[in-house]
Amino acid sequence: MKKVVSTIVLGCVAMPLLMLSCKHEIPTPPNVVITPSPTPTPTPTPGTPGNNTGGNSTCSADTVYFQNDLFPLINSGCNTSGCHDAVSHADGVDLSSYDKIRGYVSAGDAARSKLYKVLVKSGSERMPLPPLPAFTADQIAKVQKWINQGAKNNACTGGCDTTNITYTAAVQPLMQTYCTGCHNAASPGGGIDLSSYAQVKTYASNGRLLGTISYATGYSPMPKGSKMQDCQITQIRKWIEAGALNN
Repeated sequence: MKKVVSTIVLGCVAMPLLMLSCKHEIPTPPNVVITPSPTPTPTPTPGTPGNNTGGNSTCSADTVYFQNDLFPLINSGCNTSGCHDAVSHADGVDLSSYDKIRGYVSAGDAARSKLYKVLVKSGSERMPLPPLPAFTADQIAKVQKWINQGAKNNACTGGCDTTNITYTAAVQPLMQTYCTGCHNAASPGGGIDLSSYAQVKTYASNGRLLGTISYATGYSPMPKGSKMQDCQITQIRKWIEAGALNN
C-alpha cells in the first residue's frame, strides 16, 4: 500500500514547482447515476462532459454528488497538465474521469482509499504536491464522505439559490471548487489567481470571469471538462451585476 501511495506522490515530482499554466483534458462523458425526483419532470438535454449529463433529481444536503461536488475538485486540483490528466497521467495515474478515479477508491471505506490518503498526508507526501495548495478541510471532508457513501457516479439538480447571493456563501465556494486548484497564488494558471476576493473582483469587473465560465464566444472556456451549472453561472452573474461586493 505504501508503495502505491508513494507512486502517486512521485508522479508529480517532475512537474515544475511553479506552473505558469494549467490545462485540463475533457474526459469521456461517464454514465451518471441519477436519483429519481419525487415528481417526474421532462429529462433535460445532456450537458457538458464532466458536468451533469441529464436526468431529474433533487439535491440532498446529506449527500456528496460526484458530478456536482467531487469531480470539479479533482478536475481543478489533480486532473491537470503535467500531473494526473489523461495526457500526462504522471507515473500512470489518470484522474480524468469517474472510471479512472474509481480505481483509487475503496467504496465505503475512505481510510483504505488511495485517493483520500494522499490528500491527508503532510509535507512532500501529500497531494497536490507542494507548493500547490492542499485541499481544504471542507474539501477533504467531501472526498471522505463521497467515498464512505459508496463512491457513486451520481448527480443532482436543484438547491441553487439565485435570490440571495453573497460572495462568501455562493461565489467563493464556487471558486474554491472549480478554479483555485489551478488558479492560485502558487500556481497562477495563465497568470490568473482566483484565491482571494480582490483577484476575483478584478476579473469580474473586466468581464473575463463571466465570459470564461459561460463559454462565451471570444473567451477561453473554463473550467475545461467540468462546466458550471447554468444556475451557478447565474449566481455569479447576479453577484457581478449587484456590484461584486465582498459580502
